[in-house]
Amino acid sequence: MNLKYIKQVAPAAAMLLTAGLTSCNYLDVTPIDPNSVMVPDEPALYSKCYATMALAGNTGADGDCDIDRLDGGTTGFVRQMWNLNELTTDEAICAWGDPGIPEFNFNTYDASHPMVEGFYNRLYASIAYCNHYLDVCGGENETRTAEVRFLRAMYYYFLMDCFGNVPFATELMSEPPTQIKRADLFKWIEGELKGVKGQLLEPAARTSADASYGRADQDAANLLLARMYLNAKVYTGEEKWAEAQQYAEAVINGPHKLWTGTDGGWTSYQMLFMGDNGESGASVEAILPLKQDGVTTTSYGTSMFIMSSCWKDDMDTQSNFGVDFTNCWAGNRARSQFVKLFFQNTDVPQVGIADMYQTAGDDRALFFGTDRDLVVNTPTEFTSGYSVAKFRNAYSNGDTPHNNKFVDIDYFLMRSAEAYLIAAEADARQNNNVTTTVGARYINALRDRAHAAKQDTYTTRQILDERARELYYEGFRRTDLVRYGLYNSAEYMWDWKGGALAGAPFAETRCLYAIPAEDMNANPNLKQNPGY
Repeated sequence: MNLKYIKQVAPAAAMLLTAGLTSCNYLDVTPIDPNSVMVPDEPALYSKCYATMALAGNTGADGDCDIDRLDGGTTGFVRQMWNLNELTTDEAICAWGDPGIPEFNFNTYDASHPMVEGFYNRLYASIAYCNHYLDVCGGENETRTAEVRFLRAMYYYFLMDCFGNVPFATELMSEPPTQIKRADLFKWIEGELKGVKGQLLEPAARTSADASYGRADQDAANLLLARMYLNAKVYTGEEKWAEAQQYAEAVINGPHKLWTGTDGGWTSYQMLFMGDNGESGASVEAILPLKQDGVTTTSYGTSMFIMSSCWKDDMDTQSNFGVDFTNCWAGNRARSQFVKLFFQNTDVPQVGIADMYQTAGDDRALFFGTDRDLVVNTPTEFTSGYSVAKFRNAYSNGDTPHNNKFVDIDYFLMRSAEAYLIAAEADARQNNNVTTTVGARYINALRDRAHAAKQDTYTTRQILDERARELYYEGFRRTDLVRYGLYNSAEYMWDWKGGALAGAPFAETRCLYAIPAEDMNANPNLKQNPGY
């Protein structure tokens, strides 16, 4: 089946799911008219389970939003996943004064944070779509049923990671759901992923021309399991390094390979985040791409958010964005400690993008430093801090993007490079925190692709730095710093950590987000996370 993000979800029951949805998952979808005959539109319901990650609602970027009271930007899946996991770390800081942004910047978020609420509600809306599909269409197609179960497990993974003990339901309910412990949710997700993996599509490298592009295959389950096992000590108190390596290597040894091609003077790494990444060959690395198109699939909360929020019109754009792009929002940029990871043996230059990565000796150092200050002395000033040019809507072959307002950049929610980093870290964790030749080979594959110097061995701390260099601005950093015990502690500081320019530790309870106050008030079964 060709996965399309269908903007109109036909059945009345499915439309009810968009009204005022929080974590309740206990909506009554019985028709008011007892004579009504509801015929589920299986393809539309199936597509909605995916589309909730890429679109705000059913009518595009300037249309409706699935979540009542909140706009599409506030509830965008990628946008808020990114905000929760990047703005609170050494990788990013935002100049805007929107409600909730300063609290992210300074690690002072609370139970009334609107963007935390938006992400939480988006995840539970997505789970409700999956539960509804499984209720009314679950036996119709084995593969699509397995995919929806995978998606539901993945949405619960993000809840487990960000919120800990959360409301849990696997069906639409008429009563508020009970709260599940984090370790028990880990076991449930683990069981679901293993249970459905055999029914998912066989793993294959696909392009946007393939009918199955954008659908979760068996490697999506392998990679999510590997990611969970890497963080198992945080979630359950039990280490699972061997399992992390096993499932990561299943991906490495499969068809999703590192992209090493080049085109039009662009590096392999740049091509992963460009407007034609679904067509250029770079999608060989994409395990779960979220499709974006500047005309037919538009969103302020997916790839466009990450790109537009990072660019200002004074930047060295190298053929611009392929067209006269109109949305440079000048908000997010890097904190100095992150930029310095690329310049550990030399000063950081104040140069444009091409000169920056060439000076760094690493293709991934996609920063713009001209007329910028390295240290973020003024959080509300965009030029205080280096700009990040990782995402760009240009086409590697020189073709013109579809639109000058919205982007064509498919968002690679999962890509195979992560598996290399997981396997390397798991290898080191099992060998006194230093890689064997196996683990070093995985890191060196990434560094070779980036034309960076290679080593014979890597420590676990060096692997953390390598994760930042490879995966920055893709939504991993908070989880990584929590796993290493560095997120809230005094052991590692960055600009404005804890609200101080030089950095300050903050309460360990901030390693989890609060369950939103609205849901706490609506559901008597819930207990708030400590410290909120």
